Amino acid sequence: MSVQPGFFDLYERYRALSKSGDPLERLSAVVDFEMFRPELDATLSRADRAQGGRPLMDVVMMFKVLAIQALYGLADIRTGFQIRDRLSFMRFPGLDLHGRVPDARTIWLFCERLTGAGAVDRLFARFDAHLKGAGCRATGGRRSRGPSWPRPASA
Repeated sequence: MSVQPGFFDLYERYRALSKSGDPLERLSAVVDFEMFRPELDATLSRADRAQGGRPLMDVVMMFKVLAIQALYGLADIRTGFQIRDRLSFMRFPGLDLHGRVPDARTIWLFCERLTGAGAVDRLFARFDAHLKGAGCRATGGRRSRGPSWPRPASA
């Protein structure tokens, strides 16, 4: 017999994640990812979508996906899977249970466009500098523990 999900079940799960110290939530508190939007928009000039086609993914959301990928050491295909599978990975870029999740090809194309424009290193250097300026550092963790960031730079 299946139990019908309650109205607040997802909210309670998110609250439990927050209470347990979700590192991606801490990262969101330290970094305002909207500061990357002007450079992302300028770098990734978008085609006119007046003639239709699939709606484009938000550039800041996609940059957060690349941050997940880099911080957790994930391949494109594993990144898409982990975002669909893990609530914390879904919440960080602002996705919900019903939204479209970027697949491996979308992630790869986004990164390739940034790389081709010479923006990936610049954006991540800015990201790291912002963390350092906030007194944090981003370090990949061991596979069994996950990332150990953001944390005070003195740690």
